[in-house]
Amino acid sequence: MSIALLWALIPTFFFVSVTPGMCMTLALTLGMTVGIRRTLWMMLGELIGVGLVAVLVVVGVAALIVQYPELFVVLKIAGGGYLLYLGIQLWRSRGKMAIDLNGRPKDTGRWQLASQGFITAVANPKGWAFFIALLPPFLDPTRPLPEQMATLLSVILTLEALSLLVYALGGKSLSKVLQKSGNVRLMNRIAGTMMIGVAAWLALG
Repeated sequence: MSIALLWALIPTFFFVSVTPGMCMTLALTLGMTVGIRRTLWMMLGELIGVGLVAVLVVVGVAALIVQYPELFVVLKIAGGGYLLYLGIQLWRSRGKMAIDLNGRPKDTGRWQLASQGFITAVANPKGWAFFIALLPPFLDPTRPLPEQMATLLSVILTLEALSLLVYALGGKSLSKVLQKSGNVRLMNRIAGTMMIGVAAWLALG
């Protein structure tokens, strides 16, 4: 990839990554309820999902999704239903993701967090749309594809990770403010509402 294309790629995907969306909302929610350290597991799953979507778009698998949209719909509904369940549990201050009424975060499983991130990234229709629209202009047919793919993934995943971390830190800061005022139940409900919103976005988007 040429230097000129690289300098165009970085601000383009920085804007895409930092824009509020499903994955960033999930990072904000988890940063608020389970803390930064455990949110890193969700971020790992999300980054794997984003990387997979980027690779599939580049190799042309996106055409299969257009041809067989029902498979994508099933994944979206299943993922949205799961996140809806988690959101309702948070709203009721129940479940593994809720902060208990004494202000202590619960020990959510790493696999559960990573799978949430992965499912949200892979089933995000806006993510597919962005990559389908934005990646082709940055590919040079005269250069080896593996080399270009490595550069693209390095830039995309780095920017995505930084954006997720910023949102997770924002959630953690909000958590501290609410816990100081004793509004732990309100914090769970805010987190639950955001999770339900992500679920609706995923299922209906």
